[in-house]
Amino acid sequence: MFNLIYNEMLKMIRKKRFWTVLLILVVLIPIFTYGQYRNAETAIKQIGTSDWRAVLQQQIIDSQNRLTSSRIPEEWKQFTKVNIQLQQYYLDHNINPQEPGAPTFTREFVEQAVSLFLPLLVVILSADLVSSEQSSGTIKLLLTRPVPRWKILSSKYISLLFSISLMLLMTAILSYLISGVIFGYKGWTLPVLTGFSQEGEQLITNNIHMIPQWKFVLMQYGLAWFSCIVVGTLSFMVSVLVRNTASSMGVMLAAIIAGTLLTQLAPTWPQLKYVAFLHLDLTNFLSGEPTMIEGITLLFSLGVLATWSIVALIISFVTFERRDVLG
Repeated sequence: MFNLIYNEMLKMIRKKRFWTVLLILVVLIPIFTYGQYRNAETAIKQIGTSDWRAVLQQQIIDSQNRLTSSRIPEEWKQFTKVNIQLQQYYLDHNINPQEPGAPTFTREFVEQAVSLFLPLLVVILSADLVSSEQSSGTIKLLLTRPVPRWKILSSKYISLLFSISLMLLMTAILSYLISGVIFGYKGWTLPVLTGFSQEGEQLITNNIHMIPQWKFVLMQYGLAWFSCIVVGTLSFMVSVLVRNTASSMGVMLAAIIAGTLLTQLAPTWPQLKYVAFLHLDLTNFLSGEPTMIEGITLLFSLGVLATWSIVALIISFVTFERRDVLG
């Protein structure tokens, strides 16, 4: 099994898929860093002060003004009301939720990237893991060896898990190193609030507690890792079912983007809570970001994602075992 996994990792490196993902991170993270820097500068110019309390207060006022518009859907009004309560809580307890620094950028980057950007990178790594070998015919060479099919497929899946884990590690390292050039490298011990929960339009603060930012970042990347593993598992299944690489990647890209759009276009549809791609932003449960769909908790989201992953793995192995690959 070790030799099979080693062989699969070599294939991934030689096909330059992993290096492509790293190149995307190296190019885009500086752009995101500069964008956040410019956004902060613009906010300071508009408000006329660099005091974070004044900036946060202005954000609350802007949100309250948006609530007066009759064109905003009711579910968006509920979302905004809870967000105002969250911002007011930070203000009342004199805690800057966006303290400048590379650790803060690393934290905010994974919050924004976990629902779309990171899943797209995972698709690049996993979409053609099996389909490319089926279309090129190289899978026949593997199956001529005296190795059970389940071991061959397991080695591919394990190598995918290693690749996703390494990708997330590099994301954290590059985010910290690159953003620190502008924001500085301090801030790991800054206090961060977590433990928020939501009931309708009410923000529940009974379980809120304060932890250092380094611990919060570790928790975030742990949840982001789980989300990426689920996306990789689903993409792995599609790669087994579809023989063409382009079709495999197209199906996954469409599914991820459709999940994001459905959250915006139909947040009141209760059946959406069972769609896997609506639960990828697990880090929101740590930061207290309100959810658009009622009745969703961290345990519920983890359960939905785990169920989809288990079903996807079963389909993958059953299909691969029964398929006439040599024909």
